[in-house]
Amino acid sequence: MSSPILIKNARCVSSRGITQQDVLLDNGKIAELGQIEEKRAGQIIDASNLFLLPGVLDPQVHFRDPGLTWKEDLRTGSMAAASGGVTSFFDMPNTKPSTITIEAMAERKQHASEKCVVNYNFFIGATNTNLDVLNGVKNVPGIKIFMGSSTGDLLVSDTKDLENIFGNGSRLIAVHAEDDDIINAAKEIYKNSTDFNHHQFVRPPDAALKATTLAVELSIKYQRRLHILHTTTLDEVRYLEIQKSKAPISAEVCPQHFLLSAPYIYKKIGAYAQMNPPIRNIEHGEALWDGLVNGVIDCIATDHAPHTHEEKAKPFGEAPAGMPGVETSLPMLLDRANRGLCSIEDVVKWMCEKPVELYRVKNKGHIKTGYDADLVLVDMGKKKSIENGKLWTKVNWSPYDGWTTQGWPVTTIVNGNIVFQDGEIDERIKGREVLIDA
Repeated sequence: MSSPILIKNARCVSSRGITQQDVLLDNGKIAELGQIEEKRAGQIIDASNLFLLPGVLDPQVHFRDPGLTWKEDLRTGSMAAASGGVTSFFDMPNTKPSTITIEAMAERKQHASEKCVVNYNFFIGATNTNLDVLNGVKNVPGIKIFMGSSTGDLLVSDTKDLENIFGNGSRLIAVHAEDDDIINAAKEIYKNSTDFNHHQFVRPPDAALKATTLAVELSIKYQRRLHILHTTTLDEVRYLEIQKSKAPISAEVCPQHFLLSAPYIYKKIGAYAQMNPPIRNIEHGEALWDGLVNGVIDCIATDHAPHTHEEKAKPFGEAPAGMPGVETSLPMLLDRANRGLCSIEDVVKWMCEKPVELYRVKNKGHIKTGYDADLVLVDMGKKKSIENGKLWTKVNWSPYDGWTTQGWPVTTIVNGNIVFQDGEIDERIKGREVLIDA
């Protein structure tokens, strides 16, 4: 453990406002707030021109470890996270092998303790046959259900199977909400297409709404905590606005779904714009942003899901869906705050506080005495261009290649240790398992 760190003159941000004060970090915790003498610290950071945010929690990433590590692994993915101000992440279960047993979960957490430079936890994946595992596994953020086309044995689309999962247990259920029958019918229509813009029609808005509706109905029926992953449609926003008061339902949005729009992005970058659910037209993107601002959508995740250049070079119908995003999500939101589209307090609410609240994470998401010292210092005046080949993710590309944004993380602190500063990562730092108050 490093010696105490004193952050002087920090503008500490919460959803309620900004307070200028010193912050003392000791033994992995926020030890004290206020006016603090410099002699009490072994290291001093002058934050006079910076904002101090709680570390970001990204509640949906795919770091591809185990089984697909040529795309990403827990080390490179966590390094990308640290560079973007993300101090904790929740990884998804569609690995090889899938994370659907207690043994697989234990193995992933062991590997993470050795590889990750930020904090971590993992969803358990639902199948049609592992209900005992879903209720028995310890300290996970939730159960992940793929209601639409997926790999391996992770597809759960039959209503009876879904009822069985929703009706047994109390752990949060997070759903990839797309209807498999609608997708399969659309795939048949576009099976001979070579146009990447047709990806949005292969997975149409009604596929998302139908699955979201079913999940919400089951949540209401069983009063089961439900989280809708990567919301993408106008109709879902309108539907959730009506239904959310009837059960413990929450929803997230990925920045790419309101920052990028069809058909332009497909024409510009082709397969690199493919993800599931897809990027849609601007009408949907505007509705998603409005839903976030108005509180219908609760938080931001990235669905960081990298593929290599070689994989993305394949033709439409063969190129895989997914894109990186964990190291650019906070800068993208800070840029919007700089442009007056939201406030920095909003960014903290959506990326720090709300994920912690929804997933019942212990001791994170706020700058409070006794909380874990997971923090990020951001320079709201810093401008930087995103460039392929200069990123931390293993695939080293971004859908935002060539974009210049204002507002960037400059120092990321995990458990009281500086893991990212001046553009460099300290790979000696080791993250910890995120604790869930289930």
